[in-house]
Amino acid sequence: MNQQNLNNQNKSPKDSKGKYNKFLRFTGVALQMGLTIYVGNLLGMWLDSKYNSDKFEPSITLLAVFASMYMVIAQVIKVSKE
Repeated sequence: MNQQNLNNQNKSPKDSKGKYNKFLRFTGVALQMGLTIYVGNLLGMWLDSKYNSDKFEPSITLLAVFASMYMVIAQVIKVSKE
């Protein structure tokens, strides 16, 4: 019984540290996703103003959304394998 208590005490800091690590990882992924979409939107607006058009902003923003979703899915798969 004493050995079991020692094992539980040893696992607790590692388990909580792993949970915080995953939380921080997904927080970073959310920020990366938001920045990717924002930069894509800015690039689209800049191209629209440069070429006097209205099709670049929605197209590049949509492309940025797909790219950011791909990055999120790749990170989730990577974390689930660990």
